[in-house]
Amino acid sequence: MIEELRIRDLGVIAEATLEPSPGFTAITGETGAGKTMLLSALDLLLGGRADASRVRVGAERAVVEGRFTSVPAAAVARAEDAGAELDDGTLILARTVVAQGRSRAHVGGTSVPQAVLGDIGEQLVTVHGQADQFHLRSRATQRDVVDAFAGPEHADLLATMRTTHAALRRAEQALAEFTANSRTRALEVTTLTAALAEIDDAEPQPGEDLALREEVDRLDNVEVLRSGASEAVVALSGRGADDLGAVDLLEASARALNRAAEHDPSLGALAEQIMDSSRVVADLNAEIGTYVAGLESDPRRLDVVHARRAVLATLGRTYGVPWAERGPQDPPAGSTDAVILWARHARARLDELTGPGQDPDTLREQVAELGAEAAAVATRVTAARRAAGDRLATAVTAELAGLAMASAQVEVALDPVVVGPTGADDVAILLAPHPGAPARPLGQGASGGEISRVMLALEVSLADAGEATPTTFVFDEVDAGIGGRTASQVGQRLAELARTAQVVVVTHLAQVAAFADHHIVLEKDTGAPDGTVTSVRAVSGDDRTAELARMLSGETTATALEHAADLLERSDVGR
Repeated sequence: MIEELRIRDLGVIAEATLEPSPGFTAITGETGAGKTMLLSALDLLLGGRADASRVRVGAERAVVEGRFTSVPAAAVARAEDAGAELDDGTLILARTVVAQGRSRAHVGGTSVPQAVLGDIGEQLVTVHGQADQFHLRSRATQRDVVDAFAGPEHADLLATMRTTHAALRRAEQALAEFTANSRTRALEVTTLTAALAEIDDAEPQPGEDLALREEVDRLDNVEVLRSGASEAVVALSGRGADDLGAVDLLEASARALNRAAEHDPSLGALAEQIMDSSRVVADLNAEIGTYVAGLESDPRRLDVVHARRAVLATLGRTYGVPWAERGPQDPPAGSTDAVILWARHARARLDELTGPGQDPDTLREQVAELGAEAAAVATRVTAARRAAGDRLATAVTAELAGLAMASAQVEVALDPVVVGPTGADDVAILLAPHPGAPARPLGQGASGGEISRVMLALEVSLADAGEATPTTFVFDEVDAGIGGRTASQVGQRLAELARTAQVVVVTHLAQVAAFADHHIVLEKDTGAPDGTVTSVRAVSGDDRTAELARMLSGETTATALEHAADLLERSDVGR
């Protein structure tokens, strides 16, 4: 519910504060007084498009701020998701439009994108104006009205319909892509199969190319290796009986220390360490000797290694490339490890192309199953819509009887269409304005006044059914094309709607305004120093009677005042 609406420097409104009542508030004023700008302010607050031209001439920015109470849970959740906070259950929305720059939106003191205001606003307020009359002519809007009237269980069914249809569309797309790319897929399968057969036939091992390179280097340099190792053996063991090597020298050193150790025990410990070193050197000498004995030229093995390296080099040039973009941990390009990694990715891709479900028959079965499921859900949606449409038509027809359309008959027609995310129905609300007249869609032949009354009857019916989510309704031009007794009946219906929701009506008709609990008048001052200025004031008592008289005759004559007083006396329904 709107508790307060503050406007500054928006169009002809320099500064204004509106405090609608919880029930029915009528807003009136002469043409050009700023009633349209008032609705523009509300539109901005609810996430509408910002227009810098609406900023008052000479001002830097226009600001609109609204305080809302009795905030629906969905709006609270969306506001909290955006980081906003409520103050004692009160939600504050604000919008700033800069003459030169971008607009800004705030929810609960937190800056938010414009779209967030729209998400919250649709939970708070329903605005009906001339544009909404156009929307009501839309079949999609009429379908949404019937769906809303059908209740929460139907809403759950529609969610299932959307989910099922989305799955069907994905399956159809997968089949279409499979069919369109069948030749490309077959070529890719053939290419990957041949590549993996070539790699598997070679059986490359991790790090094999590096190991073979080391072996080639060893086989190509056998004499160099033998000479170096032999010299090491001689140095460790000596050349002959009279030529001492490292082992002999270490042992002699240990013996000398042991002879002197009787005079200093610490030399014995050193001698033991030298003997340990002697044994290590002796072991090394033996290993080097074994190495030298095993060195021999092997031309045949060298040919085998060269041939193997050639095979691996060919694989490396062909497949030793990154599968996709190279990663920091990938092995060097052209290496055997790179070939093994490429084969791993290729095998995964081949499994993806040839795995279960990757054939046209399986995809066609999925499409058929999901199509049958979607059709079954659509049948349930149609049945629920038909039942809700009949109930809604009865309720709206009854409401129209009280809006000077006693002979009018409303019907809800469902025409079959291809199954889609909303079901398989084209929904049309039909109106027969009088007996004998054919029932025609609202967009064909219904006048603006008739659509206004149908719109009001729909809202009253939705509210009576408990399906009117927002707690506030704003009506503009709901009295278009009507007058006299019909206008009084519209006012009465608005007052009845205000028993369960806040209703704000911008009206030109005294017969409608007379039913309001609270009356606000917009007045323009064309003699203000800075141009036309609109003021906002609440009227009651004699001031309200005078305003109704002005609306009736354009003047506050005695007759007009008497007529206005009579209207107020007779319009006590809902006040």
